[in-house]
Amino acid sequence: MAGQAIHLKKEILVRIIKAFLSDDFEEQARLIPYTMRPKGMEVPYRCCVYKERAIIKDRTIAGLGFPIEEDDETVSLATYAKKALERKEISDKNLTVLQAACKGCATNRIYVTDLCQGCVARPCQTACKFGAISIVNGRSIIDDSKCKKCKMCVNACPYNAIVKITVPCEDSCPVGAIKKDETGFASIDYDKCINCGRCTAACPFGAVHERSQIVDILKAIKSKKKVIAMIAPSIAGQFPGTIYQLKTAIINSGFDDVYEVAQGADITANNEAKEFMERMEGVNEKNSEWLNAWVNEGGYGEEHEEKTEKEENVRNFMTTSCCAGYNQLIKKHLPEIKPYVSDTKTPLYYTAEIVKKEFPDAVTVFLSPCVAKRAESYDNPNVDYVMNYEELGALFIAKKIQINELDESKYVVESSKQARNFGVTGGVAESVKASLRDEDAVKPMIINGLNKDSIKQLKKYATSGSCDNGCNLIEVMCCEGGCIGGNATINNQKIAKKQLDTLLNNSHDIDKI
Repeated sequence: MAGQAIHLKKEILVRIIKAFLSDDFEEQARLIPYTMRPKGMEVPYRCCVYKERAIIKDRTIAGLGFPIEEDDETVSLATYAKKALERKEISDKNLTVLQAACKGCATNRIYVTDLCQGCVARPCQTACKFGAISIVNGRSIIDDSKCKKCKMCVNACPYNAIVKITVPCEDSCPVGAIKKDETGFASIDYDKCINCGRCTAACPFGAVHERSQIVDILKAIKSKKKVIAMIAPSIAGQFPGTIYQLKTAIINSGFDDVYEVAQGADITANNEAKEFMERMEGVNEKNSEWLNAWVNEGGYGEEHEEKTEKEENVRNFMTTSCCAGYNQLIKKHLPEIKPYVSDTKTPLYYTAEIVKKEFPDAVTVFLSPCVAKRAESYDNPNVDYVMNYEELGALFIAKKIQINELDESKYVVESSKQARNFGVTGGVAESVKASLRDEDAVKPMIINGLNKDSIKQLKKYATSGSCDNGCNLIEVMCCEGGCIGGNATINNQKIAKKQLDTLLNNSHDIDKI
């Protein structure tokens, strides 16, 4: 999301939290648009203070966890706040579009500008393979009904006179799940949506919002139930201070305890490594002996043993299954690659299972870098709620918590260096390699971000049954850079990676855990 839109969203989240912590949540929630844009204030973004207040109201509705598409403008924020307090279940539709904030951008198309010189060579017309370009009155004209948006003409024009007009949210979506509806504003097709969150980050008006669960989480904390936070590995690079000071900060904000999801990542890496060796043909003798010994010690457990009796497990390659956005892609758009996907569960799955076994009545909250994990959590009965990094940062601001001024709190179970690196592109593949006795057996390929081209690439591998250059393990990350590039992260990737590297340098290798 563009810079100022991020600050606006954060300010509203902070105000929602402060309203909840006040003596009159409903009234304080109602006043948010008016306290943010009081009478007489110079309007920073829109035509008038009333338009500003209307959009702030919509953002607040999303912050309270409701969809804007169903809003009746006569309903006050006080009523929404009351409904949020009464809410018993969360929705599986994680995004909402603020039509009042949506610009209704021009149609996505290739366009000839006034820079066109009508040159004799006609390079644009020659480059177009679809006959979409004609010359009228000495100028190039594009027939939109024939244009395939291949951009060959854009690249051919020596004057840079042909441009692609993009709709940021539509252009960013790898599966075509967001389009203009009959009103001319953006609308999400949830049957197609893989919850990658690209549209939320791409829209320069901040018109696409996550539906927050912050009120539900605050209610659980206030109810005196035991509330456990489970932090994703990528969180280490998002906030100032150490990961141990961060644990103290999270506890000070109201949680009872904090578990690293990297703890589950160690289990994922170990199980995925063993599954990989089981699936691959031509396993060398050393690995065969190791695999047999492992299976005799219990293997994957009853669930996996039942699966291997029903389906052939030997494949030419295997893809990892840790990214929730990738798993949504498989489910909705790429079922042909499912036989090649690891059966091993995600780090969140294993961590939540551990927490629920230790504290069956606890409320579990996953602290997430992206919207996709909300979709995964909705299908996991061991995960009650999801709070993203933006919301956690707002909670720290509302409660005036300075992380780097706090004492450190150690974790009962320390996670490995490799597990803590799961949130970076290449980290999952490296963890699988480190879990094996013979790292040369793994020939990884990294899909660094899902887009139309990488989806075509995966589809090709699924159809042919083989991977380029003899690779046998494909790591797929929905976001470029990995989870540290998630749509709800709050730190620059380079800075986040540097902070994470400091933690990794002080962590043990997986074989020491």
